[in-house]
Amino acid sequence: MAGDTRPVQVRRRRVFYIPGYDPIHPRRYRELYRKESADQAAISGYEIALSPRTGAGTYGWDVTARIDGQPVEATVEALVWSDIVRDSMSNSIPATYMQLLRTAWIYISTGTLRRLMWLRKGPVIAALYPVGMLLLQLLLAMLTGALAGALAVRGINAGLGLFGWSLGAFAVLIRWPVLCVIAVLVLRWFKARDNRLYAYYLMHDYAYSARYLGANPPALEQRMSEFRAMIAGALRDRVDEVLVVGHSSGAHLAVSILADLIREGAVRPGGPALGFLSLGQVVPMVSFLPRAERLRADLAYLSEREELAWVDVTAPGDGCAFALCDPVMVSGVGRDSKLWPLVVSASFTQSLSPKRWKELRWRFFRLHFQYLCAFDRPKDYDYFQITAGPLTLAQRYAGRPPSRSRIDIAASKYTSVAA
Repeated sequence: MAGDTRPVQVRRRRVFYIPGYDPIHPRRYRELYRKESADQAAISGYEIALSPRTGAGTYGWDVTARIDGQPVEATVEALVWSDIVRDSMSNSIPATYMQLLRTAWIYISTGTLRRLMWLRKGPVIAALYPVGMLLLQLLLAMLTGALAGALAVRGINAGLGLFGWSLGAFAVLIRWPVLCVIAVLVLRWFKARDNRLYAYYLMHDYAYSARYLGANPPALEQRMSEFRAMIAGALRDRVDEVLVVGHSSGAHLAVSILADLIREGAVRPGGPALGFLSLGQVVPMVSFLPRAERLRADLAYLSEREELAWVDVTAPGDGCAFALCDPVMVSGVGRDSKLWPLVVSASFTQSLSPKRWKELRWRFFRLHFQYLCAFDRPKDYDYFQITAGPLTLAQRYAGRPPSRSRIDIAASKYTSVAA
């Protein structure tokens, strides 16, 4: 395993967390870290405490820990792009249905959907879920509207019948307006409950990448440049490790950010160790699209670099991630000189007790965040020891073989890379 595995006691660490497509304020990540780290510390027998950061700059928190008898201080910064996410999410119901048609057409017409199904059915089903759910909502809205329209016509005809009259051909002037009004009300009712159904949210998520056929929108590229500058600054700081964590779609943002960072020479000899932890990644949803040349080039480049250690953690129990799919190899850009990532399973069915697994098994969205949470039967993956423990990422996984169940066959139809 490449990477700097020399025995270095990590006493200070800078952590940069890149969330996925999430419109919510990053405060929830701080509170999640606070609660789950306390639970994991109680289970695993170490000490950890969190305090919010104050002042200008990125949103984050400070962590102090004593793990394996060693004191460690960590600063966690959330690299926020939730404002870009919110701007991309249309509040219009008709616009969302237009997104549905456009996104479905892109994934089907390019052959991307079929290729994705070769890998894992779970995330493909998750991608099809908002399509099916929104179409079901539309069908129910239309049926409810049609029934209400028919009842309205029947009621009016019954009243007019007392005088020997009938709506006749004018019934359509009642039926269709009632149908439309009721259908709109039903669709609004469903949309108001999307915090439970996630149909609109997921549709916006998949449409965001599909809209540009895998290329990054200009606003996102600009934000990624800002993130890169922040990480470059940390690499000049007097810390022992700089750790970048990319969760869900945040993983493919991190790939491009780190690739650019290394190209610029920001990782200096003798400086902090650089680690990259990708969690619950959905890279193929983007890298398989025709215009994802930049991402595919960055995947190929980053996979060969000795300046960092890259560990990719997923779990078959996470139906929203491409579990154990090597993002470089399945994207068709792996070469003989490839070093990364080390593909590791979080093994939810083993690292969670049967009771806890039963509680979470059908909570798909919650399971997608389990990587950031406590495990009551932890194995070798512990998010809090990685982010606040005395070992670098490279040291922690030195000699660790990749998962035997990993998928490393080239599956993407599009393998071109940026020049």
